[in-house]
Amino acid sequence: MDSEHAVSRRRVIGGLSSGLAAVLATPALAESAGQPETTAPPALENPVSKYPKPPFNTPMQPFPGLVSKMNPRPDHGETSYKGSGRLAGRRALITGGDSGMGRAAAIAYAREGADVAINYLPAEESDAKEVIDLIKAAGRKGIAIPGDIRDEAFCKRLVDEAVKGLGGLDILVSNAGRQQQRESILDLTTEGFDATMKTNIYAPFWIIKAALPHMPAGSAIIGTTSEQAYDPSPNLYDYAQTKAATMNFVKSLAKQLGPKGIRVNGVAPGPIWTPLQPSGGATAEKLKTFGQDTALARPGQPAELASIYVQLAASDASFATGQVYGAAGGNGQP
Repeated sequence: MDSEHAVSRRRVIGGLSSGLAAVLATPALAESAGQPETTAPPALENPVSKYPKPPFNTPMQPFPGLVSKMNPRPDHGETSYKGSGRLAGRRALITGGDSGMGRAAAIAYAREGADVAINYLPAEESDAKEVIDLIKAAGRKGIAIPGDIRDEAFCKRLVDEAVKGLGGLDILVSNAGRQQQRESILDLTTEGFDATMKTNIYAPFWIIKAALPHMPAGSAIIGTTSEQAYDPSPNLYDYAQTKAATMNFVKSLAKQLGPKGIRVNGVAPGPIWTPLQPSGGATAEKLKTFGQDTALARPGQPAELASIYVQLAASDASFATGQVYGAAGGNGQP
């Protein structure tokens, strides 16, 4: 019996020794198999030199302007934005989704897993097609709904088509805007003033009113306001008023809809390189040095705001409501 016990003991110890040796050898085997131990962090980017600086020589355009005709062409994150599933299964409607911050948000939302409907003017069809193609390339549903949001009936139809096409709605980005500079209030016509008010104030009212019955608790509404709400330029008399109104509708509606579980926030950009500027939002002379007076000595690109729109729509920002997030290159007040 003693010899049998001795043999069994040797087998157990031998087995343990072999297993321990295998465990200790595993890292070496993994390294020899070519598996990396660590991933190098991405290189830091200097925000001052990351994007083009003035002077610019982009051509002036008729309103509403096209991305494809700008020089340099704006960056909306077409090649740079990488998603991580933060908006998986969400359904978003974005006005002004063909260019500018609306386009950047549409691309980011799709790459974060959301289906996206965009609205734009018929004259912007070529830009909108690019956006829809990018949404579909991300494997998401992209719905194009052209039309003029200055018309109340169309605003109602816009929401109905978005809800039907997406199968619901839980993110609304009120981004479309009209900006036409006038050096003097004496140069501003009633028709022009009315068009700015209809686009920037009436349309969000009509669209939000139509969308709310479809938006469950957990939904998010995001308005695009501006540094103009806080520090208005003398030649943007009507536009600046509408952006102050947007800031206030965000704060008011957040209080009204908070108990329903719907968050309302705003984004306040500074000078951003979009078709809004060469299509009447700035003078030809101002356009040459556009963004030069920021701390970074350049205008922002729409891609630099995309992550803000994502954050405000994402569920992990659940305590953010009634907030206005600024991105103005060192200017602005939010």
